[in-house]
Amino acid sequence: MVVAPPASVLAELARQLVRALGPDAVLQAPEDVLVYEYDYGLDRHPPELVVLPRGRDEVVAAVTIAARFGMPIIPRGAGTGISGGAVPIQGGLVIALSRMNRILEIDADNLTALVEPGVVNLELSKAAEPYGLYFAPDPSSQKASTIGGNIANNAGGPHCLAYGVTANHVLGVEVVLADGTVLWCESSARERPGYDLSGLVVGAEGTVGVVTRALVRLLRKPEAVQTFLAIFNSVDDASAATSGIIAAGIIPAALEMMDQLTMRSVEAAFHAGYPADAGAVLLIELEGLAEELEALAPQVEAICAANGARELRVARTEHERALLWAGRKGAASAMGRVAPNYYLHDAVVARSKLPRVMRRVLEIGAKYSLPVANVFHAGDGNLHPMLLFDVKEPGVLERVLRCGREMLRMCVEEGGAISGEHGIGVEKRDFMSWYFSDADLGVQARVRRAFDPQERMNPAKVIPMPTSCGDTFARPRAAVVPTSADLWV
Repeated sequence: MVVAPPASVLAELARQLVRALGPDAVLQAPEDVLVYEYDYGLDRHPPELVVLPRGRDEVVAAVTIAARFGMPIIPRGAGTGISGGAVPIQGGLVIALSRMNRILEIDADNLTALVEPGVVNLELSKAAEPYGLYFAPDPSSQKASTIGGNIANNAGGPHCLAYGVTANHVLGVEVVLADGTVLWCESSARERPGYDLSGLVVGAEGTVGVVTRALVRLLRKPEAVQTFLAIFNSVDDASAATSGIIAAGIIPAALEMMDQLTMRSVEAAFHAGYPADAGAVLLIELEGLAEELEALAPQVEAICAANGARELRVARTEHERALLWAGRKGAASAMGRVAPNYYLHDAVVARSKLPRVMRRVLEIGAKYSLPVANVFHAGDGNLHPMLLFDVKEPGVLERVLRCGREMLRMCVEEGGAISGEHGIGVEKRDFMSWYFSDADLGVQARVRRAFDPQERMNPAKVIPMPTSCGDTFARPRAAVVPTSADLWV
């Protein structure tokens, strides 16, 4: 059990933070810190204090002061994470980086941008557009999620099939360690010798330090884009078409799947042209040279037809394309038409196993009497089942958690992984032992302690807690209800 520091200690900590950062950068009233106790997931816990630094030096000051008091530090972006990675589950000091939102430089010649962590993902692409460039990682939350949060969770998105996840687009990061040391880590992608510390920071979920700047790769906008909506009577047929496209050596920029429950909600909300009577659709996007797309489009159409597609629609205008993507990226919000609450999960399996895994997902949902909507990155097997429920129903949260856990376990048994892009956080921390041995986890824990010996930086995240013996790691615990129903809005 975590014990909060005495009031006198907190008062002195707050005074020192106010002196260093100013009164408008320190939040301490319960009603002010309330919104920092949760992210987009189910877990909640309030912090003792929140600071909103304006630059690296203020981050250093906040981290150094927290170190004097032995206070846990929780870096936070926009709070759109789904695994509890930004939840201060042991209390502590939240460092909210939303004010550090400057694009410091766009270097069009070298195809890079230097940004602060609070820059919103989509805003970076908008700023790069006049140069004919864009930032490829595009999580569905890209209108709100920040580059710092993308780096923490190694975020992906629909277009990561062709272009890779955030790690493939980060060339360097500036990190403030737990003792206030500032470290600049450049990626081995820039042909630097030594360890790839930048690669270690990306995906570490804030457990090794606070990212204060990032040098990211920009891509040139493609000459041509063609977007298709392939309509199928079943998820099995859509899955077979997915495997067929990749097996033919065609790597679309995006290859997304929606099932019928999702489509019906999306169409009611966005009127994007999704057929409510179909069993599944594939949203397929090709990018490249115009001549290349002329050759690939007929191949994609033939593969879809051979696997039971009843129709292949083409977005004829940019408006039609934008509408299809608005429906895809707004799918989660559209679920409010089915149920007032949902729990969005994240796992990865081989494309060839999608038909069997998708059937099992629905069977597990039925076992727990929970509707399940599916919208996911079919091209790389990254599943996102949404468990739909009403939090006012007695006992439903425990049922939801047990259902999600069983789905994850099934994916691991099928040779998959417990996360493709949402991260581990606290939600999946104790499931890491399904995937890694004690030796694996022990090495990861030692690497973490090399950067943060006292483990104050985003504590109790990612790596399972050691047992009392110290040489093994905790196994998954029974599902617990993370918050009471009356706290939900």
